[in-house]
Amino acid sequence: MTTVQLFITCLTDSFFPQTGGAVVDILGRLGIHVDFARGQTCCGQPQFNAGLRKDARAIAEHTIKVFEQTRGDIVTPSGSCAHMFRHNYPELFEGDTVWLPRAQTLAARTYEFTEYLVDKLGITDVDAKWNGLLTYHPSCHTLRGIHVDHQPRALLAKVKGATVVDLPHGEECCGFGGVMSVEHPELSAEWLKRKISNLEMTQSPTLVVTDAGCLMHIAGGLHRQGKKQKVLHIAEVLNRI
Repeated sequence: MTTVQLFITCLTDSFFPQTGGAVVDILGRLGIHVDFARGQTCCGQPQFNAGLRKDARAIAEHTIKVFEQTRGDIVTPSGSCAHMFRHNYPELFEGDTVWLPRAQTLAARTYEFTEYLVDKLGITDVDAKWNGLLTYHPSCHTLRGIHVDHQPRALLAKVKGATVVDLPHGEECCGFGGVMSVEHPELSAEWLKRKISNLEMTQSPTLVVTDAGCLMHIAGGLHRQGKKQKVLHIAEVLNRI
């Protein structure tokens, strides 16, 4: 049996454990055994984005050590954490003859969840069922950082009973942007208002995302505005059978 490692991510672990459960369920139905390295922590992206490179490097070294003790591909329900492993870790260790090769090995093992299903397993139909409209927001790091876009769309297109409608200006940031939402709250709030307005134009009651940061940010905005639309991670949609 194929074994993969689940990198759960901070936000999923703390706020959306149902997303992690859905990932495990889906992979299990596909005959994939999921391991969980209990020593895993944050990937270090908040520190990296804030310019705290020394702190980010310490976290990266810990993460590399943890996953060096494991086998199989690393699957994460977060395009932003996948981007951190693939691009920012090698940047942190640039020129380091000891740590750079170890970071590159970790990067080569890492897949965003939908990317793993479509590109590694060659699967777009997981027998999911959904009654009604869905629309998809391509998270920034997923779309531009690791160039994953057709994979989640291909999976949603195969969901039985679902009608997927385009989100106007879907490629625009939702306003979370990691530490950007803390450093520039006014700008973040305006982007969020635009994202919610575009969601309303679709008339879809459900917005699908691939990253917990977008999920938390948009769902919070909808709640504060008293809107009825829901935001779900794509794994939760694909787990409806």
